[in-house]
Order: sequence, then structure tokens, then C-alpha cells
Amino acid sequence: MSQRTERRGIHVDQSDLLCKKGCGYYGNAAWQGLCSKCWREEYQRVRQKQIQDDWALAEKLQREEEEAYASSHAVHSQSPAGHASLAPFSKFEEKKTNEKTRKVTTVKKFFSPSSRTASKKETQDGKTPSPSISRHASFDTDQVSKDFVEFLKNLHKPGREIHKQCRAFLVNMSSKKDLSADELSECVQDFYQSLADRLMSHFKGSSESVEQVMDQVEKYIMTRLYKSVFCPETTDDEKKDLSTQNRIRALHWVTIQMLCVSMDEEIPEVSENVVKAITDIIEMDSKRVPRDKLACITRCSKHIFSAIRITKNEPASADDFLPALIYIVLKANPPRLQSNIQYITRFCNPSRLMTGEDGYYFTNLCCAVAFIEKLDAQSLNLSPEEFERYMSGQASPRFSSSEGEWADGAQGVGVTVTNPVLAQLNHNLELLSGLCRQQEAVMEAAQSLQADLLSWSEGVQREVHGILEKYPLEIKSSKVSAIDANNVDNENLPSPIKPQVFAG
Repeated sequence: MSQRTERRGIHVDQSDLLCKKGCGYYGNAAWQGLCSKCWREEYQRVRQKQIQDDWALAEKLQREEEEAYASSHAVHSQSPAGHASLAPFSKFEEKKTNEKTRKVTTVKKFFSPSSRTASKKETQDGKTPSPSISRHASFDTDQVSKDFVEFLKNLHKPGREIHKQCRAFLVNMSSKKDLSADELSECVQDFYQSLADRLMSHFKGSSESVEQVMDQVEKYIMTRLYKSVFCPETTDDEKKDLSTQNRIRALHWVTIQMLCVSMDEEIPEVSENVVKAITDIIEMDSKRVPRDKLACITRCSKHIFSAIRITKNEPASADDFLPALIYIVLKANPPRLQSNIQYITRFCNPSRLMTGEDGYYFTNLCCAVAFIEKLDAQSLNLSPEEFERYMSGQASPRFSSSEGEWADGAQGVGVTVTNPVLAQLNHNLELLSGLCRQQEAVMEAAQSLQADLLSWSEGVQREVHGILEKYPLEIKSSKVSAIDANNVDNENLPSPIKPQVFAG
């Protein structure tokens, strides 16, 4: 039996991705496994029940205080003789009752519908201008506004009404900066729902046209609201981002074999798809519109499916996809991952998260993040001791071959199992070690050659000195004379030529 068959791997039943209410739409971990539609219904039900319970509690407290106040006055009227002694206590009880009555009134006002919106006087005193007037919009925001206006021109009269409603909604949202993230999400989702219902009646049930308009509305609204609703201070999104980022950094040692991922990065096409998938999921943080963030997740997922298909030479299955997505997330460590997931969950058009490939891929990403947060030794088929050593940095899967086996008994797996980057690094180190050995050999040969040259030069010098000593060189001096000088050699010369005279 192969190692892949013996190892448990990662498996998620596709039914686990669906809404727990059984409506058939995709669920979300942020919504307790419910889809956006069921979550909104549940949220509204719980919220309404809480308001009713608070109202009932406030009325009960008020009745108790009124009964106590009435009984204290009855006792006071029946015992006039003790008026002087009970007067200070009665004043204290009256003061206490008045203070509690004010608290009850405050609670009622807080839960009343009018308390959630500013009064007309407050609105007039501090008129909140349109976001485009109160601050200089960025180039991207201006471009999105121009594109939105151009798109609405094709709709003629409905386009003008949509633009008017969107601007009014933005002005209304600018006065609700103190609301929580869930309340802001509720406002945006309510606007989506009401506008979609109106568009559905206008387009006479053409869902494709409605979806096209809603995509443009989402792009226009969320581009302008992005800075105020992405990772707001009222949430712990930033804290979750840091926690997830540190968790992924601590799991840097997890290898592709531990997750049983069906991808061979030694194949150039597979490696290229892996790089593209990592790039896409990192690029998600640079987008402002939830739909654009979802598009990055979709492109990343499609590159993963391509890498698996190239490796297996057959279409990839859902069981192969989730482990590969976990591996990509671990390698990429995307910035502000939790904030991006929460932003998409709160402000994306709900129809995209409930159905379609965008909703499927997003649900799998949420599952991958949840798996990473709960990843333990059993998930990777390791012993608790090995897992703790790897997490603490005391050991690495690359150098644990001395133990001879993994927790599942696969002999020699520790020798070859490694991250591709670490494998390339180790290969480069081996090449450098080989070059160092070659350089040392060259240096030894050069030093030997230098020693041979010195000994040869000394030997030649000794031989030359020996020959000179044995055969000394004698140089005889000679005198150089003019050609006409009287010497012995001149006798051998012919007699000089005498001139001859001819008689005429």
C-alpha cells in the first residue's frame, strides 16, 4: 500500500460547505455555518427577541419601582407619629426611586427605534456633507464614480433614480460612523436587498440584468466606504490578522507531503501555476471592492486546479483542492487575511457568496483558514513530540532523518521530504561546498607548482655555478690599429696601385 493511501490526509465532505439550515446555499464559518440569507433571518430573530426581552425587563423594573414607591407612601400616611423619624429615610428612598426611574427611561429610549437615528435638530446643527465634498477623492474613487455614471446613462430614467438613491445612502452612512461593524453590514445589506427588489420589478424578473446593475452599485458604494468599514476600530479584526499571520509563520516547516497535496512543483508548469496562485491571493488585499477580492480568490483557486490537473493528468477533485489551498495559504501568508474575509462576508453582494464558483471557492478559503488555526500533530500524521519540536524550531523535517521514520512508519521520508525552496537552497549549498573543495584542490596544486618552480630555479643556478667553476672563462685583450699601421698583417696585403701616365 502506498504512503498516500496509508496517510489519513485532509478530507472535507462537500455537504459540510453548505448552509446548516439545509437551504442548499453555501455556508460561512463567520455566520456559524449559515448562508447570508439564513444568517440575516436568524440575526433579525435574535435581535428582535433581545429587544423584546429588554423592553419586558425595563417595564418590570418600572412596575417594581412604582409599587415600592406607592407602598412607602402608604406606610408614611398610616404612621404620622413616626413622621419625624422616617423623614430622612423617605427622602433617601424618593431620591433612589427617581434615579432608578431615569435609568429605566434611558433603557427604553436606547431600545426605541428613534434612538438609532440622530434627531432633526442634531442633523441640522451638524450637517454632514457628501463624502465627495468633505474630502478629496482619490483617483481610483473618481474613476469609479465616472464609470458608474456612464453605466447608468444606458438605463436612462432608472439610472438617475439609482444614482440618487446611492448618493443618499452614502450621505446617510457618513452619519453612522459610530455603529458597530455588524450594524454597518446590516445597513449595507438592507440597501442591497431593497434596491435589488426594485430592480427585479423594473427588469421584470431578469436576474442577469439585476446582477449586472448590483455589481456596479457595489463597486461604487464600497469604493467610497472602504476606508471607514474595512477593519474598523470597533472590531478585533486586526488582532485576528496578527494571530493568523504569526500562526502561519510558526507553520513554515509544513511540507507538501505532510498535507498530501497532489502537486509536483518540479514540473515547470505546476511551479508556474503555484506562483500565480500565491500572487493572486496576496493581491486580494490591494482590492477595495468585495467582488474584486472574490475574483482574486477565484483566480487563485483555478491556478490550483490547473496545477493538480497537470500533475495527475486527470481532472482535479474537491478532495485534492482543499489540501492544496491550505498549502498555498501557508506559503503565501496573505496580509490581513482575516480582515479581508470579514470584509467580504459583511459587505459583498449576498448572492455571490450563496451560489456560484465565487461562493464555493470563498467557502473553501474559510475552511482552509479554520483548518490552519486548529492544525495539530494528528492533522499532519505526526507524533505530539515531533510537532512540538518543529513548532519550537528545535528540529526541522529536513534534518530529522536520524530518527529514520515519520510517525506513520514511512522509512526514509525525512531524507527527501522538504519544501521546494528549502530543497533549492540545500542544492545551492551543496554546489557551493563542491566549489569550495575544488578551490582548495586548485590552491594546493598552485602551491605545489610554485614550490617546483623555486626548486627548479635553484637547481639551474647551482648547475651554472658548477660549470663556471670547472671551466673558467678567459678573455684575452687585443689592440685595434688603423688599416695603414705598420704591423705584421700588412705584409700580406697587395702593393698599392700606382697611377700610369699615357703619352698622347
